[in-house]
Amino acid sequence: MRIASFNINGIKARLPRLLEWLEETRPTVACLQEIKTMDDGFPAEEFEKIGYHAIWHGQKSFNGVAILADGMEPREMHRGLGIDGPNDGEGEQARYLEAEVKGVRICNLYLPNGNPHPGPKFDYKLAWMKRLQARCREHLAAEIPSVVLGDFNVIPEDNDVWAVKAMQDDALMQPESRDAYARMLADGWTDALRTLNPRGGVWTYWDYQAGAWQRDHGFRIDHMLLSPDCADRLVAAGVDKDHRGREKASDHAPVWVELRD
Repeated sequence: MRIASFNINGIKARLPRLLEWLEETRPTVACLQEIKTMDDGFPAEEFEKIGYHAIWHGQKSFNGVAILADGMEPREMHRGLGIDGPNDGEGEQARYLEAEVKGVRICNLYLPNGNPHPGPKFDYKLAWMKRLQARCREHLAAEIPSVVLGDFNVIPEDNDVWAVKAMQDDALMQPESRDAYARMLADGWTDALRTLNPRGGVWTYWDYQAGAWQRDHGFRIDHMLLSPDCADRLVAAGVDKDHRGREKASDHAPVWVELRD
């Protein structure tokens, strides 16, 4: 069972690249972030043409998450974490969606960036991470086979970035962000990419600016966390790096994990 995550950075702008990736790699489950479309603009019929069924949680121009399953309907279990955005009267942002596929709970998230730091957006990021941890503890307590994945907007360790100095003032690398991520792992989650690449040096994001892709100036912010029983089934995990280098690509590369059935 291959479960993948891809911050697509605008599903309409990247649809040809997304369909290309799906057909080339054929994940059982594909979780998307930053779809950047209202619910009624989601191109579900394009995925159905190649055999994928989808659920989604959209928002105009920003955020948005979706879960696709190959040849089956993902069974929605939960959407949203019940926490309002950083601006007064904004309401909840479209950042979280849960489904069950083949007996595994898929928890797809697009965690707040948190910049500028310090400020209300960083406070919102930390509050959101606290709420996420509480939700994930419920899965652990119920012993639900689960994969928590997506764009966490957290660089967990120094060897997850091309140059520590370049990102040292960013919200993605602040001690509070890292501590919140580490507390989740301490609850019993396994970071699949870290487990198989303990020395680091694996990037999932390269900025569009300053030739970051060409110079391989990237960092790791897309993560896949496995509950204990899913961690026991871990076969492989990786990054489809070559898709970042294609024409009109997202600034993220897809990440994936393979579990034994």
